[in-house]
Amino acid sequence: MVRASEETMMDKDIILECSELAQWFGDNKVLFDINLQIERGQIVAVVGPSGCGKSTLLRAIVGTHPARGGDIYVIDGEGTKRVVETPGRDRGIVYQRYSLFPFMTARENVAIGPVLDKTSIPGRIFGYFKFREFKKTVLEEADALLTRMGLGHALHQYPAQMSGGMRQRVAIAQALIMRPSILLLDEPFGALDEATREDLQRLLLGLYQENEEARAQDVPAPHTIFIVTHELNEALYVGDRVLGLSQYWDWKGEGLDACPGATILYDKAAPIFDPDGQRDFESLRAQRAEIRALVFEPETPTPRHIHVTYSS
Repeated sequence: MVRASEETMMDKDIILECSELAQWFGDNKVLFDINLQIERGQIVAVVGPSGCGKSTLLRAIVGTHPARGGDIYVIDGEGTKRVVETPGRDRGIVYQRYSLFPFMTARENVAIGPVLDKTSIPGRIFGYFKFREFKKTVLEEADALLTRMGLGHALHQYPAQMSGGMRQRVAIAQALIMRPSILLLDEPFGALDEATREDLQRLLLGLYQENEEARAQDVPAPHTIFIVTHELNEALYVGDRVLGLSQYWDWKGEGLDACPGATILYDKAAPIFDPDGQRDFESLRAQRAEIRALVFEPETPTPRHIHVTYSS
């Protein structure tokens, strides 16, 4: 749920904004002065040291754990800003642990969101024939989405019959069918083996390719993704923009001990890869080393803003 604001965005391509965001728990200062704008069609990857608040930031955007300071806005197609206060269907979320119902097939798991969102219990009972037609349409949409994601052969399988990678594809389809403004991924591939992780990384690149095809037809890009990951290679491979969140920065020349929380120290564009091409991590060596030095090394605190140079 979101609260409407009277403000509007001049740039209609911005769909999510964090303004002076801060989070703390008692004396534990987690996030400080997070300022961020995400454009429609971007795949933004977030990296940072353990404990820097990556998942805390994501949960604040989801709305399950609102920040103590600052605001988060979602911006609709008309440019109207709405303050995030609670979870809403405009923000889809996929966690590392699969959010699937074990007693439902793949297609039923994907279809359950629209069914619960668009119908009520009385409507399903007293408007049974109308509901049956609606459910048939939603299941056909779920089938098409799962087929696009390489699961056309597994429509009628239950989660226990699927591999981890298959279950995670179903979870992503479960979020995408709701057509969220932004899809949030919290280390979604962390529990998977390397080969399966690579397949799902290529899946995200395929979604970016769909964005490019939409732009070529002068229609809005359908997929905007915010992914939290602990893998630098993954962030640079799947993202077209990389954020480095870190607590290792110098607060007014007073050193790390005075740091009021993690903030964005790095925000730059990343190279775009073809989902059908070879993964060339060697070409990422320089940017990977730059991020590691600026974001992950406490011995050399990074000044703020110097490396926050991303621009569209």
